[in-house]
Formats: sequence, C-alpha cells, structure tokens
Amino acid sequence: MADRVAIIGVGHTQFRATSPGVSYKELMFEAATRAYADAGVDPRRDIDSFVCCSEDFNEGTGIFDEYVPDQLGAALRPVHTIAGDGLQGLIAAYMQILTGAFEVVAVEAHSKASNILTPHHVLALALDPAFVRPLGANPGFVAGLEMSRYLAESGTTREQCAEVVAKNRTNALFNEAAAYGADLEAEDVLAAEPTFSPLGRLDMSAPADGAVVVVLASEARAEALAADAVWILGAGWCTDSPALDSRQWGTAAYARLAAQQAYRLAGIASPSREIDFAEVDDTFSYKELQHLEALGIFRAGEAGLATAEGLTLLDGEFPVNPSGGSLGVGYLGEANGLQKMVEVVRQLRGEAGQRQIPDVEVGLAQSWRGVPTATGAVVVVGRE
Repeated sequence: MADRVAIIGVGHTQFRATSPGVSYKELMFEAATRAYADAGVDPRRDIDSFVCCSEDFNEGTGIFDEYVPDQLGAALRPVHTIAGDGLQGLIAAYMQILTGAFEVVAVEAHSKASNILTPHHVLALALDPAFVRPLGANPGFVAGLEMSRYLAESGTTREQCAEVVAKNRTNALFNEAAAYGADLEAEDVLAAEPTFSPLGRLDMSAPADGAVVVVLASEARAEALAADAVWILGAGWCTDSPALDSRQWGTAAYARLAAQQAYRLAGIASPSREIDFAEVDDTFSYKELQHLEALGIFRAGEAGLATAEGLTLLDGEFPVNPSGGSLGVGYLGEANGLQKMVEVVRQLRGEAGQRQIPDVEVGLAQSWRGVPTATGAVVVVGRE
C-alpha cells in the first residue's frame, strides 16, 4: 500500500458564462493537456486510472463515462465515474492509490452549464417525489429557507453575508480565469433585486462553463517524476439526511463531520491555527459563513463578524476563497470542488500571482454538492 499521496499536476480552462464555440469534450481536452504538462506525464504511458465526475441528468446522456476516454487519453483504460462533486472524485482517486493498485490517477470534472436551459427542473428531480416535488418549489426556495434559519440561529446579518459577496467578487478580479470578478461593495449586494428572500440576486453564484483536471501520484512516483508535489494530509466526506424534513437546517452537519474525519487523518487539533487559508463552498453567500463555522475555523455565529472585520480578506488573518470562490469564478457544478483544490495547490506552490498569500504551508478545500443535497467533502493538503 502507498504511504502518501501527492497532487503533482493541475490544469483548467478559462471559466466563462457561456462557451458556444467549444464542446464539453474540447474543454476537457484543454484542461487535461494542461494538467498532464504540469505533472510531466503522458496519459497513455504514465496514468493508470481515470476518475470522471459527472451527472447524467446534467449531461443529457446516459452512462456518461462512455463519452470521456478519448479526450482524456483514457481509451481502453480504467475509467471510474463519480456522480458527485470533483472533490469526492479526488478522494476516490486518493483511495485508489492508497490501495496500491494504481500509482498515478487523473481526476476530471467539468461544467457546460450554458447548455442546460432549465437547471431548476433538473435539481427538482432530487427532491422527495411524493411530498416535496409536487409543490413545484424552485430549489432556490430551499436555499432561501435555509438562509433564514441560519441567520436566525447564528445571529448573522444580511450585511455580513453581503460582505462575503463583495470580498469574493473582488478577489476574482485578480484571477484571470474567473468569470464574474467585479468591484463591489456590500451596499451594492444589499441593493440588488431579491430572488428567494432573504437571498438577493448577488447572493447567488452564477453558472459558468469550464473543466478542471488534477493528477495524483503515489510518493514513489511523485519522487521519480521530480514533481512539484503538494501532499494530501487528510480527507473526509459526509452525507446528511436527503430529506428536507429530517435534516439540520441551521448548521452544515455534513461539513462538520467531513472536517472531523479529515482533521483526524491530518493530525490537526486546531484548524484555525494549523491551517493557513481555505477555499470553501460559497454557492450562496451565507454558505461560506455556515461552512467556516462547521469547519471549526470560527465558532458558531462568529464567521459573519470575522468577515465584516476583514479577517477573511487576502491580507487577513485567515484568507478565505482567494480565487474568488463560486461567487467570483462561477458555479461549475461538479467541478466546484476541483476548482477550489486547484487554487489551494497554486497558493501552496506560490503560483497565485496577484492574489498570492505569503508564507502558506497548509490549505483546505471544502465542497458541497448543492441544493437540495446535504453532501460535502473536505481535503487538507500541505507542502510537506
């Protein structure tokens, strides 16, 4: 069995609101080519297994893994499909290597959101078919309800949620791949038209197209390839109740339990002190705050105040979503988690350009699969 697993290569496309000139296959090929060049590998010779993250409903194609080998260089090779977020796929690849069966594994996730005309109809299929779906409620309505509950329980304010949006959209201005960078103030967010109260239009991440590929390797292969490796220290994942009427609404139990598992493997006792920065899910503005509290970075009810005081800015005590997050980069569906991991890797390598955080050694990536699920994953990585 492998002792340690490293991330040795990352690649991604530009993230754009629409990409009418390219297919999802072309997006995947571009991201894969960049990742393989970064890792210094030839997929036909060096990669033993491939993990692709996709949901048939979003793709419009059944058994979607049949359509991915060619553009990844995976023809006639093992391909493992995860109907889940890219961070879940990365953990699956991590475990494949730990078994000793594979030495190098590539993970891919993508979004062609601009091809989906009615995404809320797709998401509605995940709602309970007998008691919830017949109500015809847009899944955004579920997020609005959860936000109301979170604000009431935590004491967080709409103004503090607006600070999250302003921070992330501003961070995205320094990310050349982001689709939605903007110079916003909290007042602009609060003035935007309401959608699913208390959510406003700018509190919700907008969809984007793009693809991400990450290459993982065993310790022996990483050393042989002389890769600029970032090591996986711990990983965890969790699914809370799928039913809306039997889950915790005010807190993100799935993130808390996934983090506990990751911290245990990484030997982390105090995440706010031992982790230098984080990329966390911010599909909605309140989610960043809820997730930070679930991860133990801030105590319950304190993430909003910390954000308002500037602690999560690029030059703050604990930077959060330096890439711009989903609010700034764009909502990438199953690729959300991998995009966050790419940013963590680039920060640890010192490759983040104008948004580079100085002297970082350990970073965290966290994902949530989105409404109406209660599924999330956490991965902690470090330079050593």
